[in-house]
Amino acid sequence: MTDPDVLLRSTRVVTPEGERPATVAVTGGRITAVLPHDAPRARRPGIRLHDYGDAVLLPGLVDTHVHVNDPGRESWEGFATATRAAAAGGITTLLDMPLNSLPPTTTPAHLAVKRRAAAGRLHIDAGFWGGAVPGNTHALRPLHRAGVFGFKCFLSPSGVEEFPPLDGEDLTAAMKEITGFGGLLIVHAEDPAQLGAAPGCHGSARYADFLASRPAEAEHRAVTRLIDAAGRHGTRVHILHLSSAGALPLIAAARAAGVRITAETCPHFLTLTAEEIPDGATAFKCCPPIREAANRDALWAALADGTLDCVVSDHSPCTADLKVPDFGAAWGGISSLQLGLPVLWTAARRRGFGMADLARWMSAGPAALAGLEGRKGAIAPGRDADIAVVDPDAAFTVDPEALHHRNPVTAYAGRTLYGVVRATWLRGVRIADHGRPLARTGRLLTRTGTEAAAAAETAAAAADPAEAEAEAEAEAEAEAEAEAEAGTGTGEAAAAAGEEPR
Repeated sequence: MTDPDVLLRSTRVVTPEGERPATVAVTGGRITAVLPHDAPRARRPGIRLHDYGDAVLLPGLVDTHVHVNDPGRESWEGFATATRAAAAGGITTLLDMPLNSLPPTTTPAHLAVKRRAAAGRLHIDAGFWGGAVPGNTHALRPLHRAGVFGFKCFLSPSGVEEFPPLDGEDLTAAMKEITGFGGLLIVHAEDPAQLGAAPGCHGSARYADFLASRPAEAEHRAVTRLIDAAGRHGTRVHILHLSSAGALPLIAAARAAGVRITAETCPHFLTLTAEEIPDGATAFKCCPPIREAANRDALWAALADGTLDCVVSDHSPCTADLKVPDFGAAWGGISSLQLGLPVLWTAARRRGFGMADLARWMSAGPAALAGLEGRKGAIAPGRDADIAVVDPDAAFTVDPEALHHRNPVTAYAGRTLYGVVRATWLRGVRIADHGRPLARTGRLLTRTGTEAAAAAETAAAAADPAEAEAEAEAEAEAEAEAEAEAGTGTGEAAAAAGEEPR
């Protein structure tokens, strides 16, 4: 084996074979070997050994459901802030949803605009979903060739007029076209007729009224419709942010019958319950909604038995003024990009799950969904050296002002969580340390490879990883000084750890 550039050591390294003491060898940004814990340090000068003791080394998380809102609604989020938060939270790859940005990612020209907005601003790797909307069937194949990872559609209104839902004919046309080139359709699955028949909640601050306005049957009807269409057309379909556990038997039966369907859920559906949400607390509003405790328990059972394939954030931020105390008028979306790992781990550890389960749900599963399993999602030879270092027993209290999201709005404010992210590594370069992002070193990804690299990171990767990390730290210090002078900094508090940075 060629001498590595970096060695990462821990008594708890999570690999596809399980958790064990090991030393991870990294050369040129890739994992070259997972060695015994006591493997001798190579003799070549300059090799860096980072011994993390009993902290857990997880594969960097892959979040395939993120609304960055850039360009067009940068006041809601943005590539710089979203990927800073992701890096601080142990995420090393995200896929950006095609809506809430202006323009939406529904044509190759719009994709180019999105890529230009992201270039040079990424702390982690990022790719893009395309959008399927009425009238753009002709653009789906060109978007696929341009490297989007799949296509998102809605069956009911999306909440933004520039991204309308697909009706029956448009859905059929999109599915046939996507099947023709072997693509993936990802769907916000709520039935518009069921939503239209439900009681409205405009003007109401009562969470019970909002929940009644988004009935579980709307999800069940939509999933049934998609299963039928996927079976007829042979389309690969993925159900986004599944909230209602009542749809799980439908999905399991369809898979058993050979239908190509998968499903995800989100940390908020696995940890929060309708019974605990105060009236007027629209930070908890999302669509589909957070449901009752019994429903939450059934979602956990589906994670355990594999009916649910992955857990992703559905980070859908907005400015604080849009979270008015009216569940009918407030923007629907939960900001959790930086907190997904500790939120899920806090609940999972109580239910007897381990860190290897988290790796499967939040890294390997999303990587497989996106077709990135050859590059991301595991600590294994040949994969990118993307690693999150986590102290599973350390606790912190969520302070919204300490998060790296653009807007300090979160449903988890004041909660005590377990699982502090001590460091995040992207292709063998440390990109966050104790909650403090270090630099923008991410790359733009396509379905088949790397689209482009941020200019500074490209030069650093071609040279020495130690030099890249030094440049990253210098850039972070310069950013912090600039923020402090402008009075806009966050104090560089360790958002996940609640600690001062080193």
